[in-house]
Amino acid sequence: MATFSRRGFMKITGAGVAAMSLGQLGFDLKPAYAYAKALKIEGAKEILSVCGFCSCGCEIIMHVKDGKMISSEGNADYPVSEGALCPKGAAFYSMHVSDHRVLKPKYRAPGSAKWEEKDWDWMLDKIARKIKDTRDKDFIPTNDKGVTVNRWESYFHLGTSQMDNEECAVTHQMFRALGGVHIDHQARV
Repeated sequence: MATFSRRGFMKITGAGVAAMSLGQLGFDLKPAYAYAKALKIEGAKEILSVCGFCSCGCEIIMHVKDGKMISSEGNADYPVSEGALCPKGAAFYSMHVSDHRVLKPKYRAPGSAKWEEKDWDWMLDKIARKIKDTRDKDFIPTNDKGVTVNRWESYFHLGTSQMDNEECAVTHQMFRALGGVHIDHQARV
């Protein structure tokens, strides 16, 4: 991810304003845009993929150079979206290469103000133990009338918009199998 000094930011902003002004005066900027885009992806392999964030399945064109994704964009030839992408699809590139992306589990102990890196085995064991202990304590096998309900009402599951359809389906099925009734999903854009 490129960082700019304040002076560099002002130069780029000024160049953008100048370019927009030239376009307003009737100059054809398409060749300049095409040239700039070509510089960015020069020598990259173009790979067509499908965005998995919803059932639309919009096509994404990814450009890969030296084994690393260097850009992504909507495919203008795809008839459903005609190259347009929702915010999740448009952020596809930055979600995969961002310096801010957390790659290792982090844990903050109760009462602590400090996050610690933990390995996946430790973290998954901790999560599984908390789920089991809470479910064992709060599981409701029958209601007041003696009807079998097999519910677990003391927890809530909120899905993330970063999960694809298949991950959402499996997660939903797992929490339903545990007896969960309070389930929602943050897939709305």
